Amino acid sequence: MPTVLIIEDDSTFAQIIEAFLTRNGYIVKWANSIKKAIEILRIDSFELLLIDYRLPDGNGTDILNFRKEFSITAPAIIMTSFNDVRTAVKSIHLGAADYITKPINPDELLMVINQVLKARAYEEDIEKNISDFIKGESEAAQRLYQYIDLVAGTDMSVLIQGESGTGKEVAARNIHQQSKRCDKKFIALDCGALSKELAASELFGHVKGAFTGAVNDKKGCFEEANGGTIFLDEIGNLSYEVQVKLLRALQERVIQPVGSNKQIKVDVRIVAATNDDLMNSIKNGEFREDLYHRLNEFKIQLPALRDRGVDLDIFIDHFIRLSNKELKRDVKEIDEETRSLLLQYDWPGNLRELKNVIKRMVLLTPGILATADSLPDEMKIAVASAKSHVNNPSDLKAVNESNEKALITETLIKVKYNKSKAAKLLNIDRKTLYSKMERYGIE
Repeated sequence: MPTVLIIEDDSTFAQIIEAFLTRNGYIVKWANSIKKAIEILRIDSFELLLIDYRLPDGNGTDILNFRKEFSITAPAIIMTSFNDVRTAVKSIHLGAADYITKPINPDELLMVINQVLKARAYEEDIEKNISDFIKGESEAAQRLYQYIDLVAGTDMSVLIQGESGTGKEVAARNIHQQSKRCDKKFIALDCGALSKELAASELFGHVKGAFTGAVNDKKGCFEEANGGTIFLDEIGNLSYEVQVKLLRALQERVIQPVGSNKQIKVDVRIVAATNDDLMNSIKNGEFREDLYHRLNEFKIQLPALRDRGVDLDIFIDHFIRLSNKELKRDVKEIDEETRSLLLQYDWPGNLRELKNVIKRMVLLTPGILATADSLPDEMKIAVASAKSHVNNPSDLKAVNESNEKALITETLIKVKYNKSKAAKLLNIDRKTLYSKMERYGIE
């Protein structure tokens, strides 16, 4: 449960807020002065600070300065009277995440707290993803970094293409970080997860009453990211109607929230990504050609992991270090068989799959040496099957035997090596199953 420190000298008001937040699943502590708050902050850590601006021994900026000096990462919300709003806004520049005016509506307070904590979690996720980023040394990788360096300093729209798991969002974040917009927001939106009805609202916002469920005004990504960068993942999934609105926003630099007659000027950079063939979608009338050309001012093709050569070894070692740190393990080596399997596998899920497999491997390795037992069985089957096909590309008998071996192995895994169940599923008798297992060297 999230922990909150309330810094408020009005004991009645503090107790009301404390009781309300406790009922909503928060763990709350209370300090009635700056001195008391600092004493608590020196001992305990919190996920949120709720600070009254006017306190008996100073004001909220004193806490904000202490927070900054001692690198306290918990976001802060300032509570202030309406007359002090201008001062509260100044506190934003000292690091406060938001402010709320008194008298406080409990539901409004809960909404602001949830928004601040959600934003903090998102920032931590960004920091984690960036820490996961490591440069490869292959020719394909060097070309990729050269393109990112080249386009980052411009305001050109970028279209990133690549298979699932190749790191499209990480590339987009690096473009933003190296751009002149780096001190503004980077907002990522998965268009594949948006319904047709919600896409326009998420992008452009809506006004209260615009549709069923619109109980409050809402800012869209364009307004939230004004001055910064929006990353639109799986751009090909946007409906045709939303594509029209997006094109207008990009061309005219104005948006119109759903249900509103008001137009809002915006200045954002778009980085879009897809693993689809958008040209094919254009031919089928599913994607607007004019929007495609507006998004595709500069295209970056992310290489698949299987095409990155020496980078695979680099990424394996990198993800082992990350997994050791996260899982409190001490894997230092991979035996020859395991590394061979990792290098031979074609990684259809690319970097995302590699990261997950390495994390599982580290978790299942109690000592310093990782062995093939810690790798998924289906991965071993895929490598063995691919090797058989390479060795006998036109040998129909070999191909059939390879497929038979893979099917038997998969079935045995499925039934946890219960031979009777496996034979029944394969529609053969136990004697035949034993014979084939011996023939194919299945233990």
